Amino acid sequence: MARKEAATCRVQVYLTDSRVVAGLNREARSSRLALSQAAGRAIARGLQKSPQADPEDRLLQLERSLRDHMRSTARDMQIVQELLIEVARAFFLRLPDAVVDQDPTVQAAVDRRIERLLDATAARIVAGRTERPAGVPPEDRTFGAAN
Repeated sequence: MARKEAATCRVQVYLTDSRVVAGLNREARSSRLALSQAAGRAIARGLQKSPQADPEDRLLQLERSLRDHMRSTARDMQIVQELLIEVARAFFLRLPDAVVDQDPTVQAAVDRRIERLLDATAARIVAGRTERPAGVPPEDRTFGAAN
């Protein structure tokens, strides 16, 4: 049986949109095709009922959504961090609840403890583990057993 040759025709197209030209060039490079073959594939995809998405467009969309997610996550983490600091400040000031808590020295000690807590947390995050890093002593207790 003789094999049928695919009919070819020559079409000349003038493109004025630089984004279309850039997209065709990207597709030709990524598929390692001649520009005319990449244009033919793009036209064929456009004529299909459910065209496949351009991989560059999907990647760009993914990058945009990731950037939006990172922005919203950074905002949320800033809110959580500020709330956590306020909770820690209230916690350290209230245990034990005494008149001495209004002392500037005690308040400075509380601020120092918060800074150490933040430093230790940052060190654990950077180290990628949950236990205390070497060289960070456990925090001193401000209250002891009742007599």
